[in-house]
Amino acid sequence: MNEELKQEIIAYSKTIGIDKIGFASADPFLTLKERLREQQRLGYASGFEESDIDLRTEPERLLPYAKSIIAIALSYPSKLKNPPKGVKGKRRGLFCRASWGADYHHVLNDRLQKLQEFIESKVPDAKTASMVDTGALSDRAVAERAGIGFSGKNCMIITPEYGSYVYLGEMITTIPFEPDTPIEEGCGTCNKCVESCPTGALIQGGQLDAQKCIAFLTQKKDFIPKQYRKKIGNRLYGCDTCQVVCPINKGKGEEYQPEFEPDPEKVKPELLPLLSLSNRQFKEKYGEMAGSWRGKKPIQRNAILALGHFKEESASETLRQLLTDDARPVIRGTAAWALGEIGGDDNELAMQQALQKEEDEDVIKEIEEALT
Repeated sequence: MNEELKQEIIAYSKTIGIDKIGFASADPFLTLKERLREQQRLGYASGFEESDIDLRTEPERLLPYAKSIIAIALSYPSKLKNPPKGVKGKRRGLFCRASWGADYHHVLNDRLQKLQEFIESKVPDAKTASMVDTGALSDRAVAERAGIGFSGKNCMIITPEYGSYVYLGEMITTIPFEPDTPIEEGCGTCNKCVESCPTGALIQGGQLDAQKCIAFLTQKKDFIPKQYRKKIGNRLYGCDTCQVVCPINKGKGEEYQPEFEPDPEKVKPELLPLLSLSNRQFKEKYGEMAGSWRGKKPIQRNAILALGHFKEESASETLRQLLTDDARPVIRGTAAWALGEIGGDDNELAMQQALQKEEDEDVIKEIEEALT
């Protein structure tokens, strides 16, 4: 009976916009548990994850009597059509591909909800628990076990059909299903992602120091360590380097769900206008994107870093105003750093004047270092 139901679920999934589906046992993820403990011991965790390792690796703690996990994947785009070009005086930033189009949390939750309703119509007493990204389970570990793809050296699930340009979600269920076979292929001797990581966050194939990862750094709310500021470049949210250099990803990301169609002006926006957005304006323009979840401050801080990276002289007046008038220390201090990168007598004078009035110790340090 369950094999017939499994095939019905697979067929139904194709009608509701699920690109790939797989089935796995709900047994504990014992190998992952040891890896996560090692990550914590080394200080490599980002802090965004569920801190309870048992919850992350034992599905039955999340759903009593769990027997199976259904993993799903939705493909997202890898290329912008007619991307706007940044030029001197109108520099642009960039949101990573995983933030293009509608927030994937909402899209995957919609698919999982429809899948749950279908399953309950077939097995009314079945119990399920779904999650996407922010849930306790490791999406990648579930997807790997369910045969969605293999775990690449870039710490992403790489599928034969869509490369690593996929969003992942899963549903734990009390229904026992025959598990699918994991994909055995891997990266082989290729090490391009490890060698190309701008900050050396990929310690080795399959191991990531999240504290160095640009995708994590761009989401921090406080100051970004100085050694990483220039490496961030014009990234406003996330980083795609380890995906772009992957040979398997070549030609992938051309088929995707319509919700993920990107608006070029949103995902590659002009930097200066970002700095004057109110909370309401930011939410209205960017609120539907996954990259907006931390609010406008990290995005604005990253835009300031990008202007400093470009040494964009036309931004000086705006940055000087932020340095003296903005209520947020992180914005004032980052503006000082950018003004130091741009240079010029007017900017130096503005920093000297700001230094006389500044009371925040971190900002004072930023201004002093920018002046030297």
